[in-house]
Amino acid sequence: MSIFTPTNQIRLTNVAVVRMKKGGKRFEIACYKNKVVNWRAGAEKDLDEVLQTHSVFVNVSKGQVAKKDDLTKCFGTDDLTEICKQILTKGELQVSDKERHSQLETMFRDIATIVAEKCVNPETKRPYTVTLIEGAMKDIHYSVKANKSTKQQALEVIRQLKESMEIQRAHMRLRLMLPAKEAKRLKEKLKPLLQVIESEDFDEQLEMVCLVDPGCFREIDELIRCETRGKGSLEVLSLKDVEEGDEKF
Repeated sequence: MSIFTPTNQIRLTNVAVVRMKKGGKRFEIACYKNKVVNWRAGAEKDLDEVLQTHSVFVNVSKGQVAKKDDLTKCFGTDDLTEICKQILTKGELQVSDKERHSQLETMFRDIATIVAEKCVNPETKRPYTVTLIEGAMKDIHYSVKANKSTKQQALEVIRQLKESMEIQRAHMRLRLMLPAKEAKRLKEKLKPLLQVIESEDFDEQLEMVCLVDPGCFREIDELIRCETRGKGSLEVLSLKDVEEGDEKF
């Protein structure tokens, strides 16, 4: 006695499903967990690392493969790889309530961490703790959006928190004094580390006032000391908020 197995059924396990409705029909693709988000963020470029199979399904859990005629009618092609890309890009990732809750909790923490790293209390010039930022986000009832990056949402959180607490983006304002002989060459080396050059004055030496990310301070300090053999100098003037419109981390 032989057991009949339908040829249009494929069984898959440990799968993340991306679903898309098109032309009144439902289509699904089977992906590896966590890889869909990586693909959409641009971190994963290899489609084979994302898809468990290049097949297109009507129902992944039941292993029912979509008919070729339906694919051609709805997508205008029967190229499975191309259709998979469309579904991967535009479809809706199906996750369990538990997975979704865990993902949102992680994103909430990540957003709070970015805000804490990038901001200070403008009065004390001291950073806020992640725990305090998390508490402030809960106070304003911030709702995490799973389809937006944590960096984008951190910017939104900063805007909203400014309405209820003293917070601003932190940049150090430095005065750099560079010997005339090395000034031009050294300025080019320093440029990638400087956010904004506020002023330049060249007399016997080059004096620059600029804004930098605090994380670059040590590198700038070492560069000036090593390249000028101690003849150049660096002075911390203050911390300053980013100009309006500068919203890149």
